[in-house]
Amino acid sequence: MIRLLIAGAAVYVAYRITREIIDEVPDDFDPVQLPPPDDRKSLRRQSAAMGVEPQR
Repeated sequence: MIRLLIAGAAVYVAYRITREIIDEVPDDFDPVQLPPPDDRKSLRRQSAAMGVEPQR
């Protein structure tokens, strides 16, 4: 029973700390943009015969 109380208190403290960190972030914060996709990787996924309908 005491272990459950300690675990519950630890979870609550972690929750409150997380909420404080989130509340400190300004509303106009823009996250880091992802880099543009690498063309070489996308070209590898394309068919060798580009512009040709796939044969089924």
